[in-house]
Amino acid sequence: MIPPPHSPFTITVEAGPGTTHLHLTGDLDYDTSDELTQQADRCLNAHPGIEELRLDCAALRFCDSMGISALLMIHRKAAERSVRLYLDHPPPFLERILNTTGIQRLFSPAPRSNETSDGPRR
Repeated sequence: MIPPPHSPFTITVEAGPGTTHLHLTGDLDYDTSDELTQQADRCLNAHPGIEELRLDCAALRFCDSMGISALLMIHRKAAERSVRLYLDHPPPFLERILNTTGIQRLFSPAPRSNETSDGPRR
């Protein structure tokens, strides 16, 4: 049996005031998880005023246990710096993994006190 081709993994960084976005494309797995944790570390260290780190997972094709471990490590490092971590646009397979493992809540923090689930209060 021939294994399926490995999808290249890329990270595109988009930094703005208070928020940094990491756009993930491809397979987050044993071979690529270190790349993600290192890039997230660089972003957290390079932007001391960062309030949110957002991982856009819309183009993520696969995530194994090492990928989940990388996400948990990034969560821990972000929490140490009081940075909120979000997983934006998780594909259905990632939603299932997060729900099955019970870690979904770590990546969708509760709204700040001046916000409701519908957005900021006016």
